[in-house]
Amino acid sequence: MKAFAPTQSERAFTAIFMFEGSLTMSKSMTQTKRLVLAALCVALGVVLPVAFHSVANAGSIFLPMHIPVLLCGIICGWPYGLACGLLTPLLSSLITGMPPMAYLPSMVCELAVYGFTAGLIKQLVKTGKPMLDIYIALVCAMLLGRITFGALNALIFRAGEYSLGIWATSAFVTALPGIVIQLAIIPVLVLALQKAKIIQA
Repeated sequence: MKAFAPTQSERAFTAIFMFEGSLTMSKSMTQTKRLVLAALCVALGVVLPVAFHSVANAGSIFLPMHIPVLLCGIICGWPYGLACGLLTPLLSSLITGMPPMAYLPSMVCELAVYGFTAGLIKQLVKTGKPMLDIYIALVCAMLLGRITFGALNALIFRAGEYSLGIWATSAFVTALPGIVIQLAIIPVLVLALQKAKIIQA
């Protein structure tokens, strides 16, 4: 039987996960389970925003693609969160046309930082209060991702036309409903997955 060559997504996941052993991560989940959960998060990140495409600026307001990327980092670890952040906007742009190519580079960088930071902070911060650990990871990821997005737009992608005011408005004012939704939903999803014994605390 002829063997099938791995897809680009599979190669990207595999390459990033080679770094998994470089940091001490929880062994409560097998790599296979992490891969499955990460793939589901990528799929959700492509499908979920489609529901918002019919409403003007709904993606910028509710940030549906951010939820599975942040969730992936927290439940699967930083290598998977990083991969999810890189692949989700790329696949979404190719399949659905959103985000548009003009915004794709900055979104890829932003979401990669979200997934990486959420996973890394969740791994490093141990307050003894699981819910607090999740919130710390989320807030750190949200801030660092937005700073990265703003810096790259100001210095590279939209140099000369991107200002601090534009960044603050888009990152915090327009996106406020999405931020509230993320802070409300993601910790609940993590706890639900733990109660269902899909992941461990």
